[in-house]
Amino acid sequence: MFSKNELKLLSSPKGLEYLLALDKPDFREVLEQIQYEEKLELLQSELIKAQNWVVDKEERAIIIFEGREFAGKGDAIRACIDHLNPRSMKLVALQKPTPKQQGQWYFKRYVEQLPERGELAFFDRSWYNRAVVEPANGFCTEEEYERFMNEVNHFENMLIGDGIRLIKFYLSISREEQQQRIEGVREDPLRRWELTPVDLRALELWEQYTYYKTEMFRRTDGPLNPWIRIEANDKRKAHLEIIRCILERLPYQRS
Repeated sequence: MFSKNELKLLSSPKGLEYLLALDKPDFREVLEQIQYEEKLELLQSELIKAQNWVVDKEERAIIIFEGREFAGKGDAIRACIDHLNPRSMKLVALQKPTPKQQGQWYFKRYVEQLPERGELAFFDRSWYNRAVVEPANGFCTEEEYERFMNEVNHFENMLIGDGIRLIKFYLSISREEQQQRIEGVREDPLRRWELTPVDLRALELWEQYTYYKTEMFRRTDGPLNPWIRIEANDKRKAHLEIIRCILERLPYQRS
């Protein structure tokens, strides 16, 4: 049974639009989507205020999104940035390093993407590629991996010491959820391009990813640079939780 308020939402123009778009109307699903959008809109409006604070105070903030393949990092970032001012925000999603970059100091290409004063930078994966993805797939040597793990806390402490606010998210999904998402993309001709050889090996390398993820948390989860772990099987709940966490860590003037 639905409450009076829930029935009102279902009979709203948006509710009717969603119901009519489905081959088989799912009232509960539509209701949850509308409720999610209402909560998301409120949080996004607060995120705009937080961005204005970053600009006014000439702050710098880095928000990192890590997680297994198809954990929902891109969708979570879009939920965050949809209504932000692009002039004082940037999305960093780097391609695989070029041969030239492979010969440089590992952190160099990430340093080039650090935010300017009055800017938020959202990293769709980050330097932590070397903590999990690269060793799990054999893309770096054991020596390169150990050098990174010994340096990353010092690197982040330098960023924080220079006044940059660092927020690190790790999105966790189950093996079953990852498989469902990969199959969903494989069957969608408009999204099939998203699948890479790394994505297709993700299930096969599940245990390797788990080992390196555990080591990453053990060695890089410090009091100054902690990881925020988000259960992301339910994307809507994850998006709301992520924005709440960002707002809690930026001391802007709340409503």
